[in-house]
Amino acid sequence: MSAKPRKAYVDGPYGQMHFREIAPANPARTPMVCLHITPISGMVYESIMAAMGTDRRVVAPDTPGYGGSDAPPGPVGIPDFARAMIALMDRLGLTQVDLMGYHTGDFIATELARSFPDRVRKVVMISAPLFTESELNTYRKSWYGDVNNRGETPPTFAQAITEMARARGGGNMGFWRGVPSEERFGEIMVEWMRSYRREHWGHEAVFAYDLAQYLPQVRQPILVLRPEDDLWVHTDRARPYLKNGRIHDLPGYTHGFLDSHTDEIAGLLRAFLDSA
Repeated sequence: MSAKPRKAYVDGPYGQMHFREIAPANPARTPMVCLHITPISGMVYESIMAAMGTDRRVVAPDTPGYGGSDAPPGPVGIPDFARAMIALMDRLGLTQVDLMGYHTGDFIATELARSFPDRVRKVVMISAPLFTESELNTYRKSWYGDVNNRGETPPTFAQAITEMARARGGGNMGFWRGVPSEERFGEIMVEWMRSYRREHWGHEAVFAYDLAQYLPQVRQPILVLRPEDDLWVHTDRARPYLKNGRIHDLPGYTHGFLDSHTDEIAGLLRAFLDSA
């Protein structure tokens, strides 16, 4: 297994951008950039980075406003996040990459692939959700109301952590039951809380981005991994929109599967990314 990812910063459009990286001495494959789920950080990819980083450079940035990256002055859109990733790639000398996106990261990967086609070779997505208008209205109320509101009074830390415990299933980890240990679950939840007053920003960007319109514009090969998480049903709707891709179902898998099924997922990634 490769070494543990190193951590560093580069300057981006909103300040410093934090990233994790594994860079073998003699990489033989296309570099891989991993875009995380909101509202955590590139830490969700640490196990996959170790598995994939033996023969390629693997970079997992923190989206602006999350993890260790500086935040924009206010909520921004998916195209803004994509331009921030291009800035990071430029700083790191990454001229062409394979992308892996996870939920919000899927939307950023889609925008990168369609708007900067020369910079992206292949795309892997963890879920590719298409929402109905009714679902969007429900989600907006859920994410923007109560604790995650956009009013003048932001949530206190106590409010946010209480809401997180309730929403994530309390002691049974909820949709994060795929995490292999209580210790790892705790690490993820602590990372989650770093952006507790900006948690909804990434979701707001997702809800404003028309994936049904833009996904068919992606001409690069796409592999969608479909775990049985909170977007299981929504991702099934993406099948007819994939012009050069396919969906690989992972029934029974949910958040945390990158840690608990690392070797299996790395095998799927290698079969897709390393094929002609």
